[in-house]
Amino acid sequence: MKASIFRLTLILLAMNLSGCTAAVLIGAGAGVYYVATDERQVGTIASDAGITSTIKSKFLKDEHINAFDINVDTYEGVVTLHGNVPSESVKERAITLASGVKGVKKIVTKLVIVPPTP
Repeated sequence: MKASIFRLTLILLAMNLSGCTAAVLIGAGAGVYYVATDERQVGTIASDAGITSTIKSKFLKDEHINAFDINVDTYEGVVTLHGNVPSESVKERAITLASGVKGVKKIVTKLVIVPPTP
């Protein structure tokens, strides 16, 4: 872990010396801080991010789910869905889509049914 942080620091330093923008450095620095303070292994963090991304993509492609109303968090393969959905069927659809993603160990749903107002 320390070796990867060291390598990333060297890369960032090289980017800084080559004149890359501060925004890139700040964004990369935040990523280094996140990885350094997270207790998961780098591979697990990457896997969890891939799971979250895949689920959000499935939600975006689904005609019944408003992906912007559902937040997806993944921690060590456990996916938590937060947000509001218009019906039980949309809630179940979101759970089904998320459950089908490779690497998902468990789904925790904190989805609230809020019927649309006429």
